[in-house]
Amino acid sequence: MDTENPSAPSRARSRNRGTNHPAGRSFAGVVHDNVRHTENFTVIGNDLAQHQQLSLLAIGLACYIQSVRTGTAVDIKTLAARFPEGTTRISAALRELEAHGYLRRTRERTSTGQVVTRTVSCNRPGHSAARETAPRRPARRAAATADEPSPRKRLPAVPQPAFPAPVLLQAAVEVLVGLRRLDPRLFLSATDAEHLAPGVAAWLERDVPPSVVRRALTENLPDVPLVRPAALLAHRLTAQLPPLPPLPSARAADAPPPDLRHPLHTCETCDRAFRAPEPGHCGDCRSELVASGG
Repeated sequence: MDTENPSAPSRARSRNRGTNHPAGRSFAGVVHDNVRHTENFTVIGNDLAQHQQLSLLAIGLACYIQSVRTGTAVDIKTLAARFPEGTTRISAALRELEAHGYLRRTRERTSTGQVVTRTVSCNRPGHSAARETAPRRPARRAAATADEPSPRKRLPAVPQPAFPAPVLLQAAVEVLVGLRRLDPRLFLSATDAEHLAPGVAAWLERDVPPSVVRRALTENLPDVPLVRPAALLAHRLTAQLPPLPPLPSARAADAPPPDLRHPLHTCETCDRAFRAPEPGHCGDCRSELVASGG
């Protein structure tokens, strides 16, 4: 008998989006189940969390650094002890953050003569916390001064040479003028060059070659527009000023002459400052790598 059973269930119909789904909602992709934080949280910008050029490790490391308290150690060895990634991957991630302006690492000399690395975390590269939180000037001004231009901020002070000879200052100006050929953002006005020239002259009289001065002023610049390039150069001239060479009578007989001294670098493994012709590892870490066969 081939009569149809009217009580049999009909074939189930597929649910089509836009017809019998509520509000035509799609279930593909992530669905957020968020609860608003009221304590123990950190604000992370989407510019960092969704950065198109940073690696996932660099983004995660930047989020961790922005979440810790001021004064927390974030050197390579401390981070390697905290996370399962090794020193090589962490060192590479830190260099990524430096290249994109989320991290600044500068070498400074303490009052005891020790060279230390100072790390500054920036949650918005190109913006200054001091500039963002500075009180705004009142909108109303006296009628007599309404047309007067606002005074330009003074540039930070720079080191001064012991003997500011005209030839030395002219060589310093030539170094500054040549910076724009290496990075067009470092275009300086005549007033800026005149202010910065004594700082460059202080480096030159310390037997630092002009090529080393140019490298110190142009390497590891943030990948953002520079609002005041002269102020950045003034800071670097002061913060990275090398020591004066010893007098010939006070130098040991086996000490190298001043022109053989190398620039300071940060060790890629332990973050220690050391002198060498090229970046890399300090003597201790280099010995450990040789001993371990790395």
